[in-house]
Amino acid sequence: MSVLPRNVPSSIDLPAVRWLRSSYSTGANNCVETTVPRSGPWAGLLAVRDSKDPAGPALFFSPGSWTDFTAALTT
Repeated sequence: MSVLPRNVPSSIDLPAVRWLRSSYSTGANNCVETTVPRSGPWAGLLAVRDSKDPAGPALFFSPGSWTDFTAALTT
């Protein structure tokens, strides 16, 4: 079984996804955007990208890893 890469060099390689950003985000475009691909090899993983560079790389996290990460930010 092959292991999927934990990133893609360009988030435009994820067609048909809707990128979301926090409602706390300002119009300055200085935040991250997330999506969960529903099909393809990364289905079910959380993709994260920099809103300033929408054609830039996207990183992938398991839902549990992302939950642990965000919980650690608030402690």
